[in-house]
Amino acid sequence: MRLIPTLCLLLTLSPPAFAQDQPIRETITDQLAAFDAGDTPRAFSYASPTIRSLFGTPENFARMVRQGYPMVWQHGDVKMLDLRSVAGNLWQRVMITDAAGRSHLLDYKMIETPEGWQIDAVQLLPEAGTGA
Repeated sequence: MRLIPTLCLLLTLSPPAFAQDQPIRETITDQLAAFDAGDTPRAFSYASPTIRSLFGTPENFARMVRQGYPMVWQHGDVKMLDLRSVAGNLWQRVMITDAAGRSHLLDYKMIETPEGWQIDAVQLLPEAGTGA
């Protein structure tokens, strides 16, 4: 009988689930699939209007990803971690394994637009223990 009150307490202390979890994760996964397929125009379409205006063309965007985020351009395993709200913005944490087998943590800032969820920024997080 003590199990039921404990279970109720645990449920009330659990963080709220975001209704947009799945669409956000699908947006990121779909962009990664577009990179895999070499379809840079499709990958570019998942970027927010701000990012698209910043890079102008799918080719410029692809160049930036290849140079700045090689673990995204050529990735192995992808694991979606937590979705967080920080200062009113939604950030999806993703663990990506690069071609050499090293794991990287990235935060994807997501925004909802009339076209659906789009990626508005990506931050490569420092490795644990680097002091960065």
